[in-house]
Amino acid sequence: MKFIIMSGGSGERLWPISRELYPKSLLNLYGDKSLVQNIYELVSSVTSPKNILTITNIRQYDDTVLQLKKLYKNPLIISEPMSKNTASAVASCLTFLKGKRDEVVIILPIDFNVDNKKIFFEAINNAVSIAKSGYIVILGEKPLYAESGFGYMQIGNKYKNGFLVQKFIEKPGIDEAKKLLNEKNYLWNTGIYVGKISVLLDAYKEFAPDIYNNLSKDMIDENNKIKYEYYEKFPVISIDCALTEKVKNLACVELKTKWVDYGSWLTLYNSGEKDKKGNVIKGNVIADKVKNSFIYSSKELVALSGIKDMVIVETEDAVLVCNKLRITDIDKIVKELKRNEDGTVKIRKTVYRPWGFYTCLNSGKGWLTKVINVSAGHKLSLQSHNYRSEHWVVLEGVATVILDGIKHNLKKGQSIDIPVGIKHSLQNHTKEALKILEVQKGDIISEEDIIRYEDMYGRVK
Repeated sequence: MKFIIMSGGSGERLWPISRELYPKSLLNLYGDKSLVQNIYELVSSVTSPKNILTITNIRQYDDTVLQLKKLYKNPLIISEPMSKNTASAVASCLTFLKGKRDEVVIILPIDFNVDNKKIFFEAINNAVSIAKSGYIVILGEKPLYAESGFGYMQIGNKYKNGFLVQKFIEKPGIDEAKKLLNEKNYLWNTGIYVGKISVLLDAYKEFAPDIYNNLSKDMIDENNKIKYEYYEKFPVISIDCALTEKVKNLACVELKTKWVDYGSWLTLYNSGEKDKKGNVIKGNVIADKVKNSFIYSSKELVALSGIKDMVIVETEDAVLVCNKLRITDIDKIVKELKRNEDGTVKIRKTVYRPWGFYTCLNSGKGWLTKVINVSAGHKLSLQSHNYRSEHWVVLEGVATVILDGIKHNLKKGQSIDIPVGIKHSLQNHTKEALKILEVQKGDIISEEDIIRYEDMYGRVK
């Protein structure tokens, strides 16, 4: 039995806290760990990490590796070269594992949590039993409210400890979701799939031949990266649309513990702890005569008065204000931002790294300024840049700079230039935090303009 953790995507429905280069999978939305760490920890409580395969996008690969290595020394991770939605990602994982065609796999998203782990794994075991009979099994949850962002399953005859699925409706409109809420024989699709590798591949062969016919044992290289020339041929489609709406051998097991989805602001509101006025409030917020709203502040004070049924989210470089009933329109907002090549889609101003974090202050054509905070005893990789030079000024602490093989110790107020193409590293050998101001200049300013030669966090390609 193998577990597949789906940690790709950009989490657009949670914009502006979720961005392309640092999406929801890497964020702490509950507890003290990220979403991908929480699911990995959940699964590793019942199986060896050797039985856990995680797939992520190449852009999040390094951060995913770093986070999972905090839980297990050698996590098994494959990366996709571009986002193709869940159908292509799952098929790639099955190809990676298909040496054992009769083995059952459990496919898990990263954006959920359950109240009772014992009941959760009892449901998984029931699903495995049904899957061994040749069914594709989904864990289902009783609908608690009208939600147009979930799939709905109409359950039929009882089978073993689950049900056969009569009909699957993928993300109905809000009016239809309200009707389905009043029906007793519908369950939400939690996105947790269970099935034999052979059964799933047969479903791809019949219903998604444009994916199946492009699968190959050679499509994943020796570094567990899916090759671009294979992946570019796959369509962009979810597993729900590619398979679940079409297969006849579909079954489900009801999950009889509280299941919380972290996929959108509305689901966070509906599952969140509410005050006496029906509000879910997180962060630095003052609310006067506010009802039935979700308010999130990452840093700055958010003050509101006389509103209801709103979603308001503040980050350091973007603010979302939306009526709860129109929260699905966030997709349109993100698409517009992408058309305008707006940087708030890709990355937040403050970005966390294993050595500390940095905050972008300002940018323009050919330049960017940021403050870099290096934790005590940590250091940046030995690296170079093809297109930009850098100028560092020490604001706090003592910096050890390795520049072209020569060590420089810089105190507060001292500075150094880093020319284009020269190997360099910023290090903090003290017990105090190090803070520097960095000014980048060049024809191309990009976080992807980096070549690593040595790195204590294992990020050298």
